[in-house]
Parts: sequence; C-alpha cells; structure tokens
Amino acid sequence: MMALLRRALAIPFIMLGISFAVFFAIHALPGDPARLLAGPQAPEAVVQGLRHRLGLDIPFSAQYLHFLHQALQGDFGLSLRDGSHVTTLIAQRLPYSLALGGIAYLLALAVGIPGGIVAAVRAGQWPDTVLMAATLIGASLAGFWVALIGMELFAVRLHWLPLMGAGDWKHYVLPVFVLALTPSALILRMTRTGMCDILRQDYIRTAAAKGLSPWRILGVHALPNALAPVVTVVALNLGGLVSSAVVTETVFDWPGVARLLVDSVRYRDYPVVQGITLFAVLGVLVATLIADAVNLLLDPRQRTS
Repeated sequence: MMALLRRALAIPFIMLGISFAVFFAIHALPGDPARLLAGPQAPEAVVQGLRHRLGLDIPFSAQYLHFLHQALQGDFGLSLRDGSHVTTLIAQRLPYSLALGGIAYLLALAVGIPGGIVAAVRAGQWPDTVLMAATLIGASLAGFWVALIGMELFAVRLHWLPLMGAGDWKHYVLPVFVLALTPSALILRMTRTGMCDILRQDYIRTAAAKGLSPWRILGVHALPNALAPVVTVVALNLGGLVSSAVVTETVFDWPGVARLLVDSVRYRDYPVVQGITLFAVLGVLVATLIADAVNLLLDPRQRTS
C-alpha cells in the first residue's frame, strides 16, 4: 500500500519532467510556426509580427514558465492555427478516440482472456499451438500494413466497409480490428502464462481432489489469481495504444485526438502538441496506478509483501 502511495505522490514530479521534455522537444523541431501560418511568400515583417503576436519571440525559459503557469490552472493556452482553446479542441476530439480505443480494448479482452484460458487448459495440444501461432502473427504484423490491406480488400474491392472517416458502426470495424490486434495477442499470451502457473499450484490440485467442477476451479480459484499480470499488461500497453492510435487515426482519417496531434506537429502548433501529450501521459500514469490498486485486490500476497 505504501508503494502505491509513493507512486501516486510521484505523478506530479513525473508530469513536471515530462512537461519540460515535451516543451523542449517540440520547440527543437525544425520549422517556424509563424512562417508556416503566414505562408512561404509572406514578407518577413509579417512573419515577425505574427511571431510577436503569438509570443514566440520571448526567451525559451519565459515561454516555458508561462506555459507551466497556465497548465497548472488546467489551461493549455490557445492553438496557434485557429486561436481555439486547446482544452476545447481536445474535448471535441476525445469522444472519438475514447470510443475507438475503448471498443478495441474490450475486443482485445474478449478475445485474449478466453483464448488464454483455452490455451492454458489445452497446453501442448493443437488448440494451444494454433493460438500461440496466431498471437505471434498478430503481435508481429505492422498496424499500418494491416490497415492498408483491410482498406484495399474490404473497402475498395468488396465495398463491404467504408474507406475512411467516422459515422455508423461500419466505420469502426477496420480501425477497431487494427487497434485490437496487438493488445489481444499480448493479453492472450499473458493469460496463458498466468493460468499455466496457477494450474500447477497445490491448491488447484486440492480443489480438483475435492470434486469441484472444472468451471469452478478455473473461474473461482485460478482465473482471479492469474489476472494480476494481465491487468498490469493492459495498463502498460496503454502507451502502445496511444502510438498505435496515431497510425490508425491517420490512415483511416479518424477525427480523434491522435489525428489532431499529427496535424498539430505538422504545423508546429506547440500548445496543442503539449496539451495532448501531457493529457495522454497523465492518462497512462493514472491507468497504471489503478492497475496497481486492482492487483492489490486480486492478489492478497502483494498486500502482505
């Protein structure tokens, strides 16, 4: 419990370090936002005036302190492109990203956990071999390549699914599949590993000797103890989900936060990039903290260690 408290107290300091790293990295990128906004043919006086209006001509340290002061108040500033509040832009795009990522992770859990149980129960047999081969393929395939193949086959040739954009349920099929591919493979492998370890424990043999049904042994005695590493993998993989969402939303022209991030990097829209990155990092840190708390509930041994 004390370790959990220490991790929670460390979040503000981690966010402070990340904020400086992101601020430095985005400002170190080549390209002048004022020049990009004014256009390549704009006179230098116009560009300099735009830089002054956007506050880009003040020292780097002053820019960072101003950004940090605003961020501590929940205000990430205004977009350099259109003057909108960064929080407003994120709020407009966030529902699309949450819907896409949430459905993808639910699908990954629905496939990975039952598949891992089957693979563990049938360890060394053909179901285990087939499932492990499938996870190896799923974890190895590049999301960008899978997305392009899916678009070519199901949208361009067969016309079963829309090519790009957001709309009805059909627009979710391909992006959700691409996002869920790698997490489902990881969850299946971790579930199998955890279940195999638990099924070899003495208390499982004792439960079987007492005549408990296989379903009760698996569902009540084995699975809860095997889920602790799975919960950790799910939380840690959220960072990978964010990077995968950047590719997926860009390829499928999905109007989510990740697509906004890509566009903002292209136009050197510093406030939007900083706001989205810090928001994503905070989400991953909080999710990891929640996963640690869930692990304490699932595994009593961690509470006594």
